Amino acid sequence: MKNILTLNPISNRIYDHLGAADYTVANDAADPAGILVRSADMHSYELPASVLAVARAGAGTNNIPCADYAKKGVVVFNTPGANANGVAELVLAAMLLSSRNLLDATAWVSTLKGNGAEVPKMAEKGKKAFVGNEIKGKKLGVIGLGAIGGIVANNACALGMNVSGFDTYLSVDAAWRLSRDVNRAASQDQIFADSDYITLHVPLVDSTRGMINAQSIASMKDGVTILNFSRGELVDVPAMIAALETGKVKRYVTDFACDELIGVKNAILIPHLGASTPESEDNCAEMAAKELDQYLRYGTIVNSVNMPACELPYTGRTRICIFHNNVANVIGQITEIIAADKINISDMINKSKGDVAYTMIDIDCEASDKLLADLGTISDILRIRVI
Repeated sequence: MKNILTLNPISNRIYDHLGAADYTVANDAADPAGILVRSADMHSYELPASVLAVARAGAGTNNIPCADYAKKGVVVFNTPGANANGVAELVLAAMLLSSRNLLDATAWVSTLKGNGAEVPKMAEKGKKAFVGNEIKGKKLGVIGLGAIGGIVANNACALGMNVSGFDTYLSVDAAWRLSRDVNRAASQDQIFADSDYITLHVPLVDSTRGMINAQSIASMKDGVTILNFSRGELVDVPAMIAALETGKVKRYVTDFACDELIGVKNAILIPHLGASTPESEDNCAEMAAKELDQYLRYGTIVNSVNMPACELPYTGRTRICIFHNNVANVIGQITEIIAADKINISDMINKSKGDVAYTMIDIDCEASDKLLADLGTISDILRIRVI
């Protein structure tokens, strides 16, 4: 029986993979083997030494000190794609909402209260102030064609838009999911120059922070609409305010409200509703729970942000899972120690990610205390676990 600690309320779909026969799941679980988290800030959290993995029910992991946890041999999982449809639908809704001036129009109609039978006539007369444009035939530039960006691109094609996409790290699986009608942009700059609408679907890293700035905005069409449902920090706020004031940017729609943008004309701020649907929350919770279960049971790593993906079919043999620095001769030292104890290795795999590597070794006997102690003398080993 393993304990799982929850740091936030989470969907009951976790129990599809963390059943009561094998796990105790609670918000006060002692000595947890795993942690399930949504938005709780873990940067100042005192991580129990028992924790082997943290699963974030969502794509972003800015609330988790992933690099620090890697040094402790703690796997951090996320759930890419689990909330993709919810976010993508909101992006499309935001594009339509901003194109047809729906917020301004409905706010104006509410001011007509009290005019009785005159309201229909007044509404008809005043509608010309809120004329918008259709999106069919307009050019949409999608930066980032992963789970969310791909859905947005495909659905925008179905709505009759002329869609171009750019993604430096487009995976083969993501490429297969794209409609043949999505055009490949040669560069991010081409997206900036050609698009009537630009939607951002990239992670927040050093190279993307402030990617929408005075220089990039200057290269865009006059009257461009920018949609940001990825991370607020992708956009330089002072530059955006200046562009909205001059009309260079027609509208900026974002799921990340900030004080500076509140009240700025043509800035539409949404209170981070992208994944706020019961369907998204269920999907994220189930994926996070499955990742945690597969790792705790078999050592399998899928969708980790700080450790390499690694999977070895489990046959019931003793499995030694080792996290270590990604440097030369660690594998040689490990196998030398195992061989010195005359233990046969039936299967093994090694994968690396940045400075950290992960090795799973199946042996034909139990792992003795002496063997584990000998392995622990290797200076580059971060953590050892036996399954």
